[in-house]
Amino acid sequence: MMKNNEQLTKEMFQKVHDNFEHAEKINRPSVSYWADVWRRIKENKLAMLGLILIISLSILAIIGPYINGYSYYEQNFMEKNLKPNAEHWFGTDQLGRDIFTRVWYGARISLFIGVMAALIDFLVGIIYGGISGMASGRTDNIMMRIAEILYAIPYLLMVILLMVVMEQGLWTIILAMTLTGWIPMARLVRGQVLQMKEQEFVQASEALGAKTGWVLRKHMIPNTMGPILVNVTLTVPTAIFAEATLSFLGLGIPAPQASWGTMANDALDSILVGNFYQLFFPAILISLTMFAFNVFGDGLRDALDPKLRK
Repeated sequence: MMKNNEQLTKEMFQKVHDNFEHAEKINRPSVSYWADVWRRIKENKLAMLGLILIISLSILAIIGPYINGYSYYEQNFMEKNLKPNAEHWFGTDQLGRDIFTRVWYGARISLFIGVMAALIDFLVGIIYGGISGMASGRTDNIMMRIAEILYAIPYLLMVILLMVVMEQGLWTIILAMTLTGWIPMARLVRGQVLQMKEQEFVQASEALGAKTGWVLRKHMIPNTMGPILVNVTLTVPTAIFAEATLSFLGLGIPAPQASWGTMANDALDSILVGNFYQLFFPAILISLTMFAFNVFGDGLRDALDPKLRK
């Protein structure tokens, strides 16, 4: 540190070489938005655990029914209600069917219903909410009132009516879930679009003559994709649990097909005679799936938040 009476001398300074080649070189590599999102997800251990569980459950849903060589509908009354053993890893049910095979076949049904319900809600919600938000005024008011009327119809009543009118099956359940399931997504998209409309780049595009559909497709939807993707990841476990509830009430897919909900329903009678394992395996897989999607959705929400970007 210099003293008050000390004079500056030439030796105190170091000459900087006139090398302008690297004067404006960026020392830190440029990181794209999605690369930064993936980096932050990897740093979130709980979110990565959820992602690993989702991938593992999906792989086992594909290959699981073929691992031990049993069919999901094959009955053997000579081996009914067997506890887990070397031959039947998860035991057998009251009809002698291998629970291990049925659990992973049920994973196919449950995951397919969850993913399809989320995908349909995503597509319909984006289209309906985007149009409503861009239209504003009277059109927006009418569209939202229609959505509110549909959302007011009791969900279970709608499912029962569909089961009466249509044949009970996989697509009937998906239709019942998505008839009103897209409305929360539409509300989310509408709110994001209304907020985004006030941004300068959107107003500049409109001033330059860009059409509403182009602005919605090129500006609105890409810039609102963060909250939308988070909502999709949280829709999947909700749909899976809803399917399990309907199947548990006897409104699910017909026999001999299996889902985690139908397996839990079939296991009720066996609990009374002490065969708790028949309920344990589908119940624990439902819980693990809901846990995995929820923690991954929470991690994705934090990773997509631009305020937390470093």
